[in-house]
Amino acid sequence: MASETADPVIELYKASIDRTLLRENLRLTPEERVRNLQRLQTLAEAAREAGAARRRQR
Repeated sequence: MASETADPVIELYKASIDRTLLRENLRLTPEERVRNLQRLQTLAEAAREAGAARRRQR
């Protein structure tokens, strides 16, 4: 049986989560999710490399 009162900690977290993005991601196939993750990792690596190159220029 569900509790009548909501946990305030959970409610606080829920207030800051964009559930539309979660739903959108859940509509994707597992393969599409993996491809998106791979693109994100590629972008993160490029950002790290750009940051390192910038720091070397100083």
